Amino acid sequence: MRHLHLDPSKRIPLLRDQESAGDAPQSLRASKTHTSPSSSFAEHSSSSVSGTKAEDASVYWIGNATTILEWQGLRILTDPNFLHAGDHVHLGPGVTAQRLKDPAVDLHELPPIDLVLLSHYHEDHFDRLECLTSEARYAGSGGGLIGHGGTSEKVEEGGTGGGPFRAVYGVDTFESLMLHLGDAKPGKAPMLKITAMPGKHVPPGPLAAVNNLLGAVPPTNGWLLEMGWSSSTTRTGSQTIDTGYRIYISGDTLFVDELREIPKFIREQQLAQNLRSSHSPVDGAGTRIDLMIVHLGGTTIPGPNMPLLMVTMDARQGAELMRLLNPNLTIPVHFDDYSVFLSPLKDFKTEVANMGAEWRDRVVYLDRGEQFRFRVGESS
Repeated sequence: MRHLHLDPSKRIPLLRDQESAGDAPQSLRASKTHTSPSSSFAEHSSSSVSGTKAEDASVYWIGNATTILEWQGLRILTDPNFLHAGDHVHLGPGVTAQRLKDPAVDLHELPPIDLVLLSHYHEDHFDRLECLTSEARYAGSGGGLIGHGGTSEKVEEGGTGGGPFRAVYGVDTFESLMLHLGDAKPGKAPMLKITAMPGKHVPPGPLAAVNNLLGAVPPTNGWLLEMGWSSSTTRTGSQTIDTGYRIYISGDTLFVDELREIPKFIREQQLAQNLRSSHSPVDGAGTRIDLMIVHLGGTTIPGPNMPLLMVTMDARQGAELMRLLNPNLTIPVHFDDYSVFLSPLKDFKTEVANMGAEWRDRVVYLDRGEQFRFRVGESS
């Protein structure tokens, strides 16, 4: 496993025309803040992402699949796309899509970013207009962009000759990176484990075989983020993580058999960690997924008027994924920003309602510019 050391206190500005990190916005303003429905679902107007509530981490939805996750000073941007309504993106041979909604914030309004997670190299997830030609300098605390092997290669090709990323890391499915946050000191310290999860943009069968030859639709993956605390008291003396909160981001995948490997992977990883560790894991961590950020929309190619091929989950498949992974909470994204979406959010709400009362309070619906705050558990 590769290890990265990030110190958010030593950030550089996101934009090159900002002389110091102090010139950049220091936080994002959320139009509304949501907390877990199990703790009486709070809503607070005009609150800041860097508030002082008991919750110490957050997810802020910018639009489409673009979010910002924050914890312990670390700021992660997912699938950056800052095009505006009316702009067009190229999705494959002869396929374009028009953006229908503006993002909640523009690129120049972002605070400094430590790390970018990219699920795949479609322009509605990584728009080259903003992300490669802008005066942006991502990952100012020593991080970079993390993507699947094929995705990272595309980013490096696109950024040749002065791209914005200081480092690009490619990971394969079920491969992990460990992020150590802040100065390297002995004892308990915040850590983040990032693991690439399986995903398929094209259903198995003849179409997948043709796509493998032509490369028309890029490979895609999801992410498993495990936030927690370092533990150096293993029987082998190596450092592991006590997971306090686990986030699964689906990426642009269909509901395929490979997703059934995710619960098995989590169980096996937790069992191996428990066997290595000489003390109890974080209370309640177990093998749960605390939060699932699911990409929906039922993206169709070439478009809803001629839906020949669906390449992302629709509402029904999203509900099936909830049943499979059984997350404590789910946040749907990626459902109405582009003209190629066939399955609107209201269809997903209907599917969730039909799942029964026990599921209805386990979905948090965010509007653009809103955030969800949560707390990462601590080891005992």
